[in-house]
Amino acid sequence: MTAGGRLSVSAQALQQVTSGRTYDLSSGWWHRMPLSPFHAPFQVLTYRSPAGANNAADIPFLMEGNSANAGVVTDLVMGTTHSGTHIDALSHITAGADNCWHGGHSADRELGDFGPLSGDAPEIPAIVGRGALLDVAGSLGVDHLAPGQGIGAADLENAAAAQGIDPSGCDVVLVRTGGMRFWPDHGAIHGNAGGAGVDLDGAKWLAGLRPILVGADTGGFEQLPSLVTGNPLPVHCLLLQQKGIHIMEWANLEELARDRVYSFVIVCVPLPIRGATGAMVRPLAIV
Repeated sequence: MTAGGRLSVSAQALQQVTSGRTYDLSSGWWHRMPLSPFHAPFQVLTYRSPAGANNAADIPFLMEGNSANAGVVTDLVMGTTHSGTHIDALSHITAGADNCWHGGHSADRELGDFGPLSGDAPEIPAIVGRGALLDVAGSLGVDHLAPGQGIGAADLENAAAAQGIDPSGCDVVLVRTGGMRFWPDHGAIHGNAGGAGVDLDGAKWLAGLRPILVGADTGGFEQLPSLVTGNPLPVHCLLLQQKGIHIMEWANLEELARDRVYSFVIVCVPLPIRGATGAMVRPLAIV
Protein backbone atom coordinates (compact mmCIF):
# COMPACT_ATOMS: atom_id res chain seq x y z
CA MET A 1 0.00 0.00 0.00
CA THR A 2 1.26 3.47 -0.87
CA ALA A 3 0.13 6.89 0.33
CA GLY A 4 -1.85 7.28 -2.90
CA GLY A 5 -3.30 3.79 -3.14
CA ARG A 6 -2.42 0.32 -4.37
CA LEU A 7 0.75 -0.37 -6.31
CA SER A 8 1.26 -3.21 -8.80
CA VAL A 9 4.85 -3.68 -9.94
CA SER A 10 6.10 -6.62 -11.99
CA ALA A 11 9.86 -7.15 -11.81
CA GLN A 12 9.50 -9.77 -14.54
CA ALA A 13 7.95 -7.23 -16.87
CA LEU A 14 10.80 -4.79 -16.35
CA GLN A 15 13.23 -7.41 -17.63
CA GLN A 16 11.69 -7.26 -21.11
CA VAL A 17 12.81 -3.65 -21.68
CA THR A 18 15.62 -3.74 -24.26
CA SER A 19 15.91 -0.37 -26.02
CA GLY A 20 14.38 1.97 -23.46
CA ARG A 21 12.28 3.64 -26.16
CA THR A 22 9.23 5.25 -24.61
CA TYR A 23 5.80 6.00 -26.09
CA ASP A 24 3.54 8.58 -24.47
CA LEU A 25 -0.04 7.25 -24.67
CA SER A 26 -1.71 10.36 -23.24
CA SER A 27 -4.00 12.81 -24.97
CA GLY A 28 -2.81 16.00 -23.32
CA TRP A 29 -5.16 18.37 -21.50
CA TRP A 30 -6.21 21.93 -22.29
CA HIS A 31 -8.99 24.45 -21.96
CA ARG A 32 -12.08 23.37 -23.92
CA MET A 33 -10.58 20.04 -24.97
CA PRO A 34 -12.95 17.43 -26.48
CA LEU A 35 -14.99 15.48 -23.96
CA SER A 36 -17.91 13.12 -23.83
CA PRO A 37 -21.01 15.34 -23.73
CA PHE A 38 -22.23 14.35 -20.26
CA HIS A 39 -18.99 15.40 -18.52
CA ALA A 40 -18.20 18.82 -17.10
CA PRO A 41 -15.90 20.90 -19.36
CA PHE A 42 -12.19 20.98 -18.62
CA GLN A 43 -10.96 24.51 -17.89
CA VAL A 44 -7.68 26.12 -16.89
CA LEU A 45 -7.96 29.70 -15.63
CA THR A 46 -5.33 32.12 -14.42
CA TYR A 47 -6.00 32.56 -10.70
CA ARG A 48 -3.31 35.06 -9.66
CA SER A 49 -1.13 37.22 -11.88
CA PRO A 50 1.65 39.78 -11.30
CA ALA A 51 -0.56 42.67 -12.41
CA GLY A 52 -3.53 41.45 -10.37
CA ALA A 53 -1.44 41.03 -7.23
CA ASN A 54 0.12 44.46 -7.65
CA ASN A 55 -3.25 46.13 -8.18
CA ALA A 56 -4.92 44.34 -5.28
CA ALA A 57 -1.86 44.66 -3.01
CA ASP A 58 -3.18 41.69 -1.03
CA ILE A 59 -0.10 39.42 -0.94
CA PRO A 60 2.07 41.04 1.76
CA PHE A 61 5.32 39.19 1.07
CA LEU A 62 5.24 40.41 -2.55
CA MET A 63 4.47 43.99 -1.55
CA GLU A 64 7.19 44.54 1.04
CA GLY A 65 10.85 44.81 0.09
CA ASN A 66 10.31 43.55 -3.46
CA SER A 67 12.63 45.77 -5.46
CA ALA A 68 13.10 42.88 -7.91
CA ASN A 69 9.38 43.03 -8.71
CA ALA A 70 9.12 39.25 -8.28
CA GLY A 71 5.68 37.97 -9.11
CA VAL A 72 3.70 34.77 -9.29
CA VAL A 73 1.28 33.23 -11.77
CA THR A 74 -1.03 30.53 -10.40
CA ASP A 75 -3.98 28.71 -11.92
CA LEU A 76 -7.33 27.17 -11.19
CA VAL A 77 -8.12 23.85 -12.89
CA MET A 78 -11.77 22.76 -13.09
CA GLY A 79 -13.40 19.82 -14.77
CA THR A 80 -14.02 16.12 -14.63
CA THR A 81 -11.37 13.53 -13.90
CA HIS A 82 -12.75 11.78 -16.99
CA SER A 83 -10.98 14.36 -19.17
CA GLY A 84 -8.64 13.06 -21.86
CA THR A 85 -6.68 9.91 -21.09
CA HIS A 86 -8.13 8.62 -17.84
CA ILE A 87 -9.02 5.50 -15.88
CA ASP A 88 -12.49 4.78 -14.54
CA ALA A 89 -12.65 4.07 -10.82
CA LEU A 90 -14.93 1.26 -9.69
CA SER A 91 -17.46 3.72 -8.31
CA HIS A 92 -18.01 5.20 -11.78
CA ILE A 93 -20.63 2.66 -12.84
CA THR A 94 -23.64 1.47 -10.86
CA ALA A 95 -26.38 -1.03 -11.64
CA GLY A 96 -29.39 -2.66 -10.01
CA ALA A 97 -32.17 -1.39 -7.80
CA ASP A 98 -29.71 -0.25 -5.10
CA ASN A 99 -27.45 1.58 -7.58
CA CYS A 100 -24.45 -0.53 -6.56
CA TRP A 101 -20.92 -0.28 -7.85
CA HIS A 102 -18.43 -3.15 -7.62
CA GLY A 103 -18.43 -5.10 -4.38
CA GLY A 104 -22.03 -4.31 -3.48
CA HIS A 105 -21.30 -0.72 -2.44
CA SER A 106 -24.47 1.31 -2.95
CA ALA A 107 -24.49 4.87 -4.21
CA ASP A 108 -27.67 5.31 -2.18
CA ARG A 109 -25.67 4.74 1.03
CA GLU A 110 -22.02 5.47 0.19
CA LEU A 111 -22.07 8.55 -2.04
CA GLY A 112 -21.31 11.70 -0.09
CA ASP A 113 -21.28 15.38 -0.96
CA PHE A 114 -17.59 15.07 -1.82
CA GLY A 115 -17.63 11.87 -3.83
CA PRO A 116 -17.96 8.15 -3.19
CA LEU A 117 -16.77 6.83 0.16
CA SER A 118 -15.24 3.74 -1.44
CA GLY A 119 -14.14 2.64 -4.89
CA ASP A 120 -12.74 6.08 -5.68
CA ALA A 121 -9.61 7.11 -7.58
CA PRO A 122 -7.07 6.38 -4.80
CA GLU A 123 -8.11 2.73 -4.99
CA ILE A 124 -7.05 2.48 -8.65
CA PRO A 125 -3.65 0.76 -8.60
CA ALA A 126 -0.55 2.38 -10.00
CA ILE A 127 0.78 -0.16 -12.50
CA VAL A 128 4.25 -1.06 -13.71
CA GLY A 129 3.71 -4.24 -15.66
CA ARG A 130 3.15 -6.09 -18.91
CA GLY A 131 1.11 -4.38 -21.58
CA ALA A 132 -0.34 -5.58 -24.87
CA LEU A 133 -1.86 -3.75 -27.82
CA LEU A 134 -4.53 -5.41 -29.93
CA ASP A 135 -4.64 -3.34 -33.13
CA VAL A 136 -8.05 -4.40 -34.41
CA ALA A 137 -8.15 -1.74 -37.12
CA GLY A 138 -4.72 -2.81 -38.35
CA SER A 139 -5.60 -6.49 -38.37
CA LEU A 140 -8.67 -5.70 -40.46
CA GLY A 141 -6.56 -3.72 -42.91
CA VAL A 142 -8.33 -0.39 -42.31
CA ASP A 143 -7.17 2.95 -40.95
CA HIS A 144 -10.05 3.07 -38.52
CA LEU A 145 -13.23 1.19 -37.68
CA ALA A 146 -16.60 2.42 -38.91
CA PRO A 147 -18.91 4.41 -36.61
CA GLY A 148 -20.65 2.08 -34.18
CA GLN A 149 -18.65 -0.96 -35.27
CA GLY A 150 -18.44 -3.61 -32.59
CA ILE A 151 -15.30 -5.50 -31.61
CA GLY A 152 -16.06 -9.08 -30.65
CA ALA A 153 -14.00 -11.92 -29.26
CA ALA A 154 -13.10 -13.16 -32.74
CA ASP A 155 -11.79 -9.72 -33.71
CA LEU A 156 -9.57 -9.61 -30.63
CA GLU A 157 -8.34 -13.18 -31.13
CA ASN A 158 -7.58 -12.50 -34.79
CA ALA A 159 -5.67 -9.33 -33.94
CA ALA A 160 -3.54 -11.18 -31.39
CA ALA A 161 -2.85 -13.99 -33.87
CA ALA A 162 -1.96 -11.58 -36.67
CA GLN A 163 0.44 -9.77 -34.37
CA GLY A 164 1.96 -12.98 -33.02
CA ILE A 165 1.29 -12.15 -29.37
CA ASP A 166 -0.49 -13.79 -26.45
CA PRO A 167 -2.08 -11.19 -24.15
CA SER A 168 -2.74 -13.77 -21.44
CA GLY A 169 -1.18 -12.70 -18.16
CA CYS A 170 -0.81 -9.06 -19.20
CA ASP A 171 -1.64 -6.45 -16.60
CA VAL A 172 -2.97 -4.05 -19.23
CA VAL A 173 -4.62 -4.84 -22.58
CA LEU A 174 -5.29 -1.95 -24.99
CA VAL A 175 -7.56 -2.08 -28.03
CA ARG A 176 -7.10 0.18 -31.07
CA THR A 177 -10.00 1.30 -33.25
CA GLY A 178 -7.98 3.96 -35.09
CA GLY A 179 -10.30 6.76 -33.97
CA MET A 180 -7.49 8.60 -32.20
CA ARG A 181 -5.87 9.36 -35.56
CA PHE A 182 -8.41 12.21 -35.81
CA TRP A 183 -7.64 13.62 -32.35
CA PRO A 184 -8.35 16.31 -31.21
CA ASP A 185 -11.07 16.99 -33.80
CA HIS A 186 -14.02 15.53 -31.93
CA GLY A 187 -16.33 16.05 -34.88
CA ALA A 188 -14.01 14.08 -37.16
CA ILE A 189 -13.66 11.31 -34.57
CA HIS A 190 -17.42 11.04 -34.21
CA GLY A 191 -18.04 11.22 -37.94
CA ASN A 192 -15.43 8.65 -38.90
CA ALA A 193 -15.24 6.23 -35.98
CA GLY A 194 -17.62 7.44 -33.26
CA GLY A 195 -19.15 4.67 -31.19
CA ALA A 196 -16.78 1.97 -32.44
CA GLY A 197 -15.70 -0.19 -29.55
CA VAL A 198 -15.66 -3.47 -27.69
CA ASP A 199 -19.00 -5.29 -27.58
CA LEU A 200 -20.18 -7.55 -24.76
CA ASP A 201 -18.76 -10.67 -26.43
CA GLY A 202 -15.37 -8.98 -26.73
CA ALA A 203 -15.54 -7.73 -23.15
CA LYS A 204 -16.12 -11.26 -21.86
CA TRP A 205 -13.05 -12.39 -23.79
CA LEU A 206 -10.97 -9.58 -22.31
CA ALA A 207 -12.23 -10.34 -18.81
CA GLY A 208 -11.10 -13.93 -19.28
CA LEU A 209 -7.52 -12.67 -19.56
CA ARG A 210 -7.88 -11.32 -16.00
CA PRO A 211 -6.06 -8.01 -16.54
CA ILE A 212 -6.00 -5.20 -14.01
CA LEU A 213 -6.89 -2.68 -16.69
CA VAL A 214 -8.24 -2.64 -20.24
CA GLY A 215 -8.35 0.40 -22.46
CA ALA A 216 -9.01 1.82 -25.88
CA ASP A 217 -8.46 4.88 -28.04
CA THR A 218 -12.06 6.04 -27.70
CA GLY A 219 -14.06 8.11 -25.25
CA GLY A 220 -16.45 5.27 -24.40
CA PHE A 221 -14.40 2.06 -24.77
CA GLU A 222 -17.49 0.05 -25.67
CA GLN A 223 -19.69 -0.12 -28.75
CA LEU A 224 -22.18 2.75 -28.70
CA PRO A 225 -25.09 2.73 -28.97
CA SER A 226 -25.43 -0.56 -27.14
CA LEU A 227 -26.98 -3.49 -28.97
CA VAL A 228 -27.88 -5.20 -25.69
CA THR A 229 -31.56 -4.86 -24.86
CA GLY A 230 -32.18 -3.10 -21.57
CA ASN A 231 -28.60 -1.99 -20.88
CA PRO A 232 -27.01 1.08 -22.51
CA LEU A 233 -23.60 0.29 -20.94
CA PRO A 234 -23.25 -3.51 -20.86
CA VAL A 235 -19.46 -3.55 -21.19
CA HIS A 236 -18.89 -1.03 -18.40
CA CYS A 237 -21.31 -2.96 -16.21
CA LEU A 238 -19.50 -6.24 -16.88
CA LEU A 239 -15.94 -5.02 -16.49
CA LEU A 240 -16.22 -2.33 -13.81
CA GLN A 241 -19.33 -3.21 -11.86
CA GLN A 242 -19.20 -7.02 -11.97
CA LYS A 243 -15.55 -7.95 -12.53
CA GLY A 244 -13.70 -5.02 -10.93
CA ILE A 245 -11.55 -4.48 -14.03
CA HIS A 246 -10.66 -0.84 -14.60
CA ILE A 247 -11.18 0.86 -17.98
CA MET A 248 -8.90 3.41 -19.63
CA GLU A 249 -10.32 5.74 -22.29
CA TRP A 250 -8.83 8.14 -24.83
CA ALA A 251 -5.48 6.31 -24.91
CA ASN A 252 -3.32 7.50 -27.82
CA LEU A 253 -2.26 4.28 -29.52
CA GLU A 254 -1.28 5.64 -32.92
CA GLU A 255 2.51 5.59 -32.49
CA LEU A 256 2.48 2.07 -31.06
CA ALA A 257 0.44 0.88 -34.05
CA ARG A 258 2.63 2.75 -36.52
CA ASP A 259 5.75 1.05 -35.17
CA ARG A 260 3.98 -2.29 -34.71
CA VAL A 261 4.80 -2.38 -31.03
CA TYR A 262 2.37 -4.89 -29.56
CA SER A 263 4.13 -5.94 -26.34
CA PHE A 264 5.70 -3.51 -23.89
CA VAL A 265 6.17 -2.51 -20.30
CA ILE A 266 3.51 -0.04 -19.24
CA VAL A 267 3.92 2.53 -16.49
CA CYS A 268 0.51 3.85 -15.52
CA VAL A 269 0.18 6.07 -12.45
CA PRO A 270 -3.31 7.58 -11.97
CA LEU A 271 -3.88 10.71 -9.89
CA PRO A 272 -5.19 9.57 -6.47
CA ILE A 273 -7.81 12.28 -5.97
CA ARG A 274 -10.00 11.30 -3.05
CA GLY A 275 -13.68 11.17 -3.91
CA ALA A 276 -13.09 11.16 -7.68
CA THR A 277 -14.75 8.53 -9.89
CA GLY A 278 -11.89 8.58 -12.36
CA ALA A 279 -8.25 9.56 -12.63
CA MET A 280 -6.37 11.37 -15.35
CA VAL A 281 -3.22 9.51 -16.27
CA ARG A 282 -0.17 9.79 -18.49
CA PRO A 283 0.62 6.16 -19.38
CA LEU A 284 4.01 5.30 -20.84
CA ALA A 285 4.80 2.23 -22.94
CA ILE A 286 8.47 1.20 -22.81
CA VAL A 287 10.21 -1.34 -25.06
